[in-house]
Formats: sequence, C-alpha cells, structure tokens
Amino acid sequence: MARFLIEVTHGPEVDACTRAVEVFLRTGSHFLTRADWGCKDGVHKAWIVVELDSKSDALNLVPPDFRSQATVVQLNTFSLEQIEELRRHHDAGP
Repeated sequence: MARFLIEVTHGPEVDACTRAVEVFLRTGSHFLTRADWGCKDGVHKAWIVVELDSKSDALNLVPPDFRSQATVVQLNTFSLEQIEELRRHHDAGP
C-alpha cells in the first residue's frame, strides 16, 4: 500500500469552517474523524494521512462536496542509496 496526504481546503468564514468539520465528523469514517485542522491558526484546511492502494481511493475518502477542493499527494521516503534513482525520475519527468 502507498501513503497519501489528503489536503482539503475550505473557506475562512465561520459557517464554511464549522460545516467542513461537521461533515467530516458526521461521516463516521475513522480517517475523516481524525483529520488535523489548521483553522485555529488561520489556515482553513484539513490534512489526513492514509495508507491505501491508489490515489483515487484516497480522493474517494473525501466527502463529495469537498472533493473539488482536495489535493492528494503520494508520500515517499528516501534513503541515500536512492538519490540516483530520484535524479533519474526527475530527468524522466512526471
């Protein structure tokens, strides 16, 4: 399985903020109910780290009303031995 960071942006207005939190909590999904929020620091986003089979599986965790505001990034770790592989990846492009 791969690890993904899901970032979901919502508006800074009180209603937008409380709606996003409430929708996530009401899903009952252990992934969504454990989201980290930046609202109290003025960053109106939620972050979730999950291990799933695919990027599309990660996006599908996000409630439908918030999917268009979501970004999913596959997370990787590297060792010193993998630096050449990383260079080749960058040279090949996405």
